[in-house]
Amino acid sequence: MKIALIILHADPARGGAERYTFDLAQALARRGHEVSLIASSFADRPAGVECIELTPPRSARTRTSQYDRFCDALAAHTASGGYDVTHAMLPLPACDVYHPHAGVAADAILTGHRKHASKFRRILAKIFSRWSPRRRRFAQVERDLLTRPSRPITICLSNYVAGTVRAHYDLNESDLATLFNSVDLAKYDPATRPGERRDYRQQLGATDTTIIALIVAQDFARKGLREAIEAIARLNADEERIPTTPMLLIVGKDNPKPYQRLAARLGVDVRMRFVGPATDMYPPYAAADYFVLPTRHDPCSLVVLEALAMGLPVISTRQNGACEIMTPGQHGFVLDNAADIRGLATGMLSLADAETRLMMSNACLALRPKLSYDTHLATLEEIYTRAIARRA
Repeated sequence: MKIALIILHADPARGGAERYTFDLAQALARRGHEVSLIASSFADRPAGVECIELTPPRSARTRTSQYDRFCDALAAHTASGGYDVTHAMLPLPACDVYHPHAGVAADAILTGHRKHASKFRRILAKIFSRWSPRRRRFAQVERDLLTRPSRPITICLSNYVAGTVRAHYDLNESDLATLFNSVDLAKYDPATRPGERRDYRQQLGATDTTIIALIVAQDFARKGLREAIEAIARLNADEERIPTTPMLLIVGKDNPKPYQRLAARLGVDVRMRFVGPATDMYPPYAAADYFVLPTRHDPCSLVVLEALAMGLPVISTRQNGACEIMTPGQHGFVLDNAADIRGLATGMLSLADAETRLMMSNACLALRPKLSYDTHLATLEEIYTRAIARRA
């Protein structure tokens, strides 16, 4: 097939959707498809893929106008592009497959406040979400897209996402497809790069007995970094538990300063390692002993699935669609919500035990066949075939 993958910014370091799209372009090309990656900017260009940069004109000064200009340029390009399938990761005036990685834009308007723990900040964020020109524009374009007769197939990353889509749009089952995120098992195999664990832990100043908890996030507030730091402080306050208090390895592009100040105020700054964004996630996964992501909202966290594939037990929340593949107590722990600091600290304390970690790690590794990228790609190709048939 001739496939157009569309995302606003082709930068794998920006987040899960960007990294997914970048990897997907290469994987589809390897399967013999003719793939074009279309974006307004490129931080990197995948091998074997045509990269088409539709840069908005300089006159487009606001983010909303830049988005509108990108949509206009895209419409002109696809009108003559001859693509079999257009697969969009963001709301567009037209596409064959709509794949909202962060959840539908209509839901973001109503629930954009839930990234914050503070009641005051939630109120401000709720107001901002409802009056943000860009978010409102996204929601308007999405509503036009999903309420027209010739609407696309909407891909839901989990049952959690499918529930929110149905809450906002009256869609037929034929309009929906559930495609759980998957992992490149060859890329994320704990046996393929011996020595990475030792080398990366040495860079972090960790000893053989140091327990490392890993969090990967581009949005520290929504993904629960504050809660993770507070849970570590709770453990650290108990002198008998200090030997089991983990080092927290934080990978991500967000501003670390507020969290560094919080850690210093709570007396756990020596246990924090902020390393910034990473283009190669294998070393952090290899170095870690378990993974934490006390997120307030995540349609289906790719980093959680990658961690599971690497044999890392996971502590996350019911607001994360990726946890649907986990059995609590077997592959880690699933909290009722991100505010459960006590539950998070209890999970960390349980994972301080080497035998518990080993048992859970083995269970996580047994999940690898369910996370297969080949299965994911085959299902996606079936969705493409359905989309082509609907348009015929």
